[in-house]
Amino acid sequence: MKIIKKTAQESIPSREFLTSLAKGAGSILMKYFNSKHQVEIKPGAGIVTEVDKASETYLLKNIFRRFPKSSIITEETGEYLGDSGLLWIIDPLDGTSNYAHGFPWFCVSIGLYLNGKPKAGVIYQPFTRELYFAEKGKGAFLNGKRIQVSQTGKMSEALLGTGFYYSKGRSLKTEIDVFSEMNELSLAVRRPGSAALDLACVASGRFDGFWERGLSSWDVAAGFLMVEEAGGTVTNYQGKKTSMFEKYCLATNGRLHKRMQSIVSRIK
Repeated sequence: MKIIKKTAQESIPSREFLTSLAKGAGSILMKYFNSKHQVEIKPGAGIVTEVDKASETYLLKNIFRRFPKSSIITEETGEYLGDSGLLWIIDPLDGTSNYAHGFPWFCVSIGLYLNGKPKAGVIYQPFTRELYFAEKGKGAFLNGKRIQVSQTGKMSEALLGTGFYYSKGRSLKTEIDVFSEMNELSLAVRRPGSAALDLACVASGRFDGFWERGLSSWDVAAGFLMVEEAGGTVTNYQGKKTSMFEKYCLATNGRLHKRMQSIVSRIK
């Protein structure tokens, strides 16, 4: 989708609106957590439940009620093209496989762009009630307190995060090889299963670095800004500036970036 580059005709969503939006969707996730779900298979892209759809419906309804001219990219129903400068990128439930199995590592992710540039991002983990918020040029926060990336400078002391793409075969073998090398060099590597939360963990210093292939814009639109506003570095696997539409992501505290990039660059 091409990002619309026009002067916004609507007011800019406030921090209060963005956070209430995420919390509202999060309350839907918690209402049905640990229930029996209607699960559908998305070929090559995991699963979707009725709760993904309910959360998305809530988000779309409330965004369009306040900002009817918005453009929206959302995971389950696709793209909505408006004629203002506001673009919302939404994942109503990141970590669906975790959620459907009762594993409490999932979130709501909302990225907001204004005239083609990142404006704000919110990631809400309703199980732990942790709300991450970032605004361009104003920093990143966790439950209202400013966060920064870690100061870890040695790979041997680093806790890293990653995820594996849904495709199998040769590409997966390469990823496993890279995982093995990262695990050998670092303190440990985790694979929790929610890219948005993994990026939030880099921003808050819980992870020292994160890499993953096969991501979509709704996985990273809020997280990229979160990491950068917390003082971290985000690139593609070749170490170049990336965008939310690129499929490769490397996010670190900056100190470990070059070393990690030299390893992940082997993944095609």
